[in-house]
Amino acid sequence: MSDESSRVSRQDPKKNPNSRSQRQKKTNNSKHYWRNGFITVAVVGVLGVTVGAGMFTYYASSAPKITDSALRGTSQTQLLDSSGKVFYTTGNQTREVAKESEIPDSLKEAVVSIEDKRFYKHHGVDPRRILGATFANFTGSSLGLQGGSTLTQQLVKLTVFSTSSADQTLKRKAQEAYLAVNLEKKYSKDQILTLYMNKVYMGNGVYGMKTAAEYYFGKPLDKLSTPQIALIAGLPQSPSGYDPYTNPKGAKTRRDTVLTAMKENNVISAKQLEEYKKVPLSSGLQIDHPDSEKSAESAKISDAYISSTLSELQKMGYDPTKDGLKVHTNLNLDVQKKAYDIANGDAEVQWPSDDLQLAMTVANPKNGKVIAQIGGRKNDTTFGLNRAQQTTRSSGSTAKPLVDYGPAVEHLNWPTYRALNDTPYTYPGTNTKVYDFDHKFDGPMTMRHAVAQSRNIPAIRAYEAVGSKDAADFMTKLGIKTKAENLVPSNAIGIDVSTEQEAAAYSAFENGGTYYKPYYVSSISEQNGDVKDIKPVGQRAMKTSTAFLLTSMMKSVVTDSYANIVNTPEYAQAGKTGTTGYADDAKVPDGAASDTWFTGYTKTATISSWTGYDEPNTPGHYLASGDDQMLALQSYKALMNYIMTSGVIDADGSDWTAPSSVKEVNKYGKQEFEVRGASFKDPGLAKLQAQDDGKQSSSNSIGNSSSSTILNPDTRDAIRGESSSSRQTESSSQQTITNDGQATPATSSSAASVGQPASSSSVTVNEQQSSAPTNNGSSGTATQ
Repeated sequence: MSDESSRVSRQDPKKNPNSRSQRQKKTNNSKHYWRNGFITVAVVGVLGVTVGAGMFTYYASSAPKITDSALRGTSQTQLLDSSGKVFYTTGNQTREVAKESEIPDSLKEAVVSIEDKRFYKHHGVDPRRILGATFANFTGSSLGLQGGSTLTQQLVKLTVFSTSSADQTLKRKAQEAYLAVNLEKKYSKDQILTLYMNKVYMGNGVYGMKTAAEYYFGKPLDKLSTPQIALIAGLPQSPSGYDPYTNPKGAKTRRDTVLTAMKENNVISAKQLEEYKKVPLSSGLQIDHPDSEKSAESAKISDAYISSTLSELQKMGYDPTKDGLKVHTNLNLDVQKKAYDIANGDAEVQWPSDDLQLAMTVANPKNGKVIAQIGGRKNDTTFGLNRAQQTTRSSGSTAKPLVDYGPAVEHLNWPTYRALNDTPYTYPGTNTKVYDFDHKFDGPMTMRHAVAQSRNIPAIRAYEAVGSKDAADFMTKLGIKTKAENLVPSNAIGIDVSTEQEAAAYSAFENGGTYYKPYYVSSISEQNGDVKDIKPVGQRAMKTSTAFLLTSMMKSVVTDSYANIVNTPEYAQAGKTGTTGYADDAKVPDGAASDTWFTGYTKTATISSWTGYDEPNTPGHYLASGDDQMLALQSYKALMNYIMTSGVIDADGSDWTAPSSVKEVNKYGKQEFEVRGASFKDPGLAKLQAQDDGKQSSSNSIGNSSSSTILNPDTRDAIRGESSSSRQTESSSQQTITNDGQATPATSSSAASVGQPASSSSVTVNEQQSSAPTNNGSSGTATQ
């Protein structure tokens, strides 16, 4: 070997990556890393199991107890009124409990095939299902933790836990698993299956599979055909989604899915599967349900309240049909029954037609509790349209305190005597002129007078002075969420709103400026013993001075307008009327209205009342000038009088006292109020009068077309508080109605809905009624 080659062969191993020693070192390092990694994973795994076992033990130790009576009991939810009396139970048919011997093997096999194929193999918890569901949870599948539940776990859930999202936690799942394992030690598989079948919700107010067999097919369980059994077995997963009456296509798909699962589980053959799939879903399906109809009839009295309560529970994450809750509500059943009698009888309100509808919401202004609600009258079915919550009808002039005058007092410090001009007005950027019901202009007037007589042009001028931003902010703080960019001048005399929203908003005027979101549920008792109390949370919506000034002006509505039919010396009250008329080209009599409102309050209750037809553009579906347009007021009067004088509620009829931030002054011969120490711009009646006396009026504050008008002496006197009785509307005469304004409703949607003003040459509006442009470019009416 040469010296050169000898040197190469003796190279430093560190400089030769291919040397045997270097390769050996890499191998050893690799083994070292794998060994350390394995040990780390093992340690983490052991720690994880230890921690998991510890958590499971800890959670299990606080698991609720399950009694035999609870397992055999119902999962129906009860609604209780404010006195603790049950007034509604979910399920409109008496539950029939099946004995174990009454349940055919074919039904057991169908339920197991579709719900829990390994039911007879596991011991309450199925690790395979849990691993599969956990994997699905990590991968974002909708299965999540719920996908791992066995039938035994589902029985536990139906017995002691709710479907609320608050209950979908690791703690609850651990307790559920612990209870399921213990349950299988005490009960046989068939006993567990029977308990589950008797408790599960089956849709249409039906609980238990025996009851479902009678409801859907009019047969006992052992007389059902295999396709019928498959339908029954498939319903629990989604009773409403697979309802054979409302979703027959979905119901058949689910039934066939169950049949396929039965074939895969060797319960039926492939040939039978094909035969059964061909059987029509309607085969043997019952149409009439006398027992259910009888139960539904008794629920009609509180129909709207029940609907609103169940909706509130669902928003909280509960499923009232499955969770077995005991729900204490704010319902005063005496007030509810009285409201129902007013709506459906003729003793206190003379209804001209069964088609004419009424919606009412009654709230406690001190805390937002809804104590009664009417969603319609002469209803043929329960849980239909709840008109008390619908927001598709124009409020007319009940919007004025919310959109115009409330914001003006709040943001501009306007006093109750602030001068406004009732002179010709044209919507900005259009040729559309606004008129009140009488097509007259009353010239300068105080804000109090404009509110009481519900003049539309002063209201629009107030809105323009305030601006859309402050108006939207004021409304939003009162629970009527509004964007400034969606408001237009026509909204000054009408917005789309519900009686529920108005009752809550007007309550803030009564209580000194605090808004409470209307609510129905006061507490919830769950099956596991947990009790959740619902407390009202109030938010400051306006200054106390604003609330008092608005209340003071709306007291004048009750005393100085046709709304004086509700006036009484027995208790102090304030409120606002609203009337929506028709477009000028609508084929209805002069002065007809599509909607009438009255929202008023005492210190004890706020009531918002609406009347109108569901289809106001159908021939004959209008509120004629006169008595028809007094129905909302009459309904309010009858119910408020009952609340304040019957003794069913500890009523407070006292008057409101001005807060220290408000100063009483004498203006134009009347008692008026202003915010103490506040600065505000007030042109004054004299200045506005001078502009009108033979001079060209700058009637449009933002520079629209101007015109002039000479006010008559009677109007001048009325403005100065020297009005004669002829200017103050009489109770129920047609003239009185007109004084509240009459215009003529939009033919497409409620008047004065948010949108762009119309381009038509004139709009008749009054509050009594006003015709305001709608958002589709056609003239409509809004108001009162």
